[in-house]
Amino acid sequence: MSIHQTFFNNRSPLAWWKIASFLLLLFVVLKGFTSNVPRLPILNETIRNLYFHVPMWFGMTAFLLVAFIQAILYLSSKTNKQLQDIRSVEYTNMGLCFGVLGILTGMVWAKSTWGAYWTPDPKLNAAAIGMLIYSAYIVLRGSIQDEEQRARISAVFNIFAFPAFVSLVYILPRLTDSLHPGNGGNPGFNSYDRDRDMNILFYSSGLGFILLGVWITTLRVRLRTLKLKREQALDSSSSSILDSNQ
Repeated sequence: MSIHQTFFNNRSPLAWWKIASFLLLLFVVLKGFTSNVPRLPILNETIRNLYFHVPMWFGMTAFLLVAFIQAILYLSSKTNKQLQDIRSVEYTNMGLCFGVLGILTGMVWAKSTWGAYWTPDPKLNAAAIGMLIYSAYIVLRGSIQDEEQRARISAVFNIFAFPAFVSLVYILPRLTDSLHPGNGGNPGFNSYDRDRDMNILFYSSGLGFILLGVWITTLRVRLRTLKLKREQALDSSSSSILDSNQ
């Protein structure tokens, strides 16, 4: 295998963006727990969670957006429909996974700064509702046996779910009082003393986690595609055997 095939072929385990994901996250983990951070009231050392909690939400939103786009492509195109359905569901799964991790890291942070793992805050409640919406998507797919009907109905669900999710998580909390930074008049971290080193770590973390999520999702898409091809080959061979027997 040539150098070009090794580092630029997405199917290669040594593709450049996969190596970049590993190096970025290694850098974030090592520096995130050892570098100096601003000594801010209440937050103190917990501000390090900025490198992990917020990138989870970045990744979640990015993956759900891709799933939304793939759902539109599924309904509007006439070719590669099975692949688009697989991509839509797998990017939804990854977005849901990142969302759950975002909630868990947020709960740890809330315990240190607000004194409780969960508060009746609009942002937190909206995030929980958003995760329930996409959990319903997974349940819906599992309840429909016909493949084409399942793909079509879940694509329509996904198209409506994403705008509702964005409204719940990013718009409505800004219209009311909220403890969460950046919502309800509460200043975000851009207003605090976030220095250049923190910004480098913060954006490296966001990019690294997104690349990791893409890596895992592409593997799952390939596995699903291979499984689908295997099932189609078995069905074809079974049909051929039946025809020959007749």
